[in-house]
Amino acid sequence: MVRKISNSPLPRIQTVREILLRNRVDGIIFSNMSNIRYLSGFSGSDGILIISSDSACLLVDGRYTTQAAAEAQHISISEYQNKVQGIERAAKELGLKKIGFEAAFVSVEIYDDLVRRFSNKAKLVSFGKELGSLRACKEIREIQTMKKAAAIASAAVAKIVREIKPGWTEQEVALQLEVAARRSGAEQLAFETIVASGENAALPHAKPSHREIRKGDFVVIDFGVKYQGYCSDETCTFAIGELTAVQKNAYRAVLRAHDEAIASIRAGVAAADVDALTRRVLGEEYGRYFIHGTGHGVGLDVHEAPRVAPGSQDILTAGMVVTVEPGLYFPGLWGIRIEDTVLVKKNSCEIITKMNKKLITIS
Repeated sequence: MVRKISNSPLPRIQTVREILLRNRVDGIIFSNMSNIRYLSGFSGSDGILIISSDSACLLVDGRYTTQAAAEAQHISISEYQNKVQGIERAAKELGLKKIGFEAAFVSVEIYDDLVRRFSNKAKLVSFGKELGSLRACKEIREIQTMKKAAAIASAAVAKIVREIKPGWTEQEVALQLEVAARRSGAEQLAFETIVASGENAALPHAKPSHREIRKGDFVVIDFGVKYQGYCSDETCTFAIGELTAVQKNAYRAVLRAHDEAIASIRAGVAAADVDALTRRVLGEEYGRYFIHGTGHGVGLDVHEAPRVAPGSQDILTAGMVVTVEPGLYFPGLWGIRIEDTVLVKKNSCEIITKMNKKLITIS
């Protein structure tokens, strides 16, 4: 039985109810576990949240009923044995006739099953961008938590920089990073750690390998952790021994693009304009080697709204937390990426990651 809660104390749920009104739907089915955690407090790995104009119901299977009751105290909890049957039952009890759902997080199989079950009883309406921006502006507590995550990750990178030597493998560096971060309070990694040296650094999402780090290498370390559910994201590129003039000039170009992009960030600026500035700074000489967007939002997910990339329609707003991460990738040779995470403010931004991005040379 779904228990109706007419006056939920959660302002985030009220925001969803405003979305209901604007889109003239009776309720929304949430499947994205990050959105479910954000709206209910439930941190399990599976479940469904249904929000209507006068109720909020968290559907979980038997593994999570005790956890859900403890974490989502202002939400009605309903246990299911079959997820789709649970959604059908809850929608019927709540009297929902026009129901939104997160299109990007519902499989074709579940969607087809819901359509068959609802038949003429209810209409499904897909939601995309409006729900994708739900978590874009962070509250003070979220920002404080993200700063803690960033501090843990940056400290782990700083520790490795003091210890790493030629002859270490990329996998050894990745392992030592994770150990250091977990000892300092990290819950888990925010994403699979990237440690890429030499020619591997030319791959933006390279996986740590058995390659030994050698003199003359760039080493790209892209590392982030989760703390109380929130992510950090930072990339540093280090020199191992003496670099060539070409490598040094390329690093200076990336650092200049990084610095000027960050200097441009403030509330009201179009995210696409930040990306365009980054590309203008890199210019014709380097621009063709910059093969991804300038940045992305960070929060409960390491990639979330807004997008700082060509074609983005997002406008930066105070409270958003975004990355700035220009990079250059020369196939078969080497690569560079410099990334900080920043908090957007009214007239500027605050860098919340901690490593200095001036080139560090490790002998």
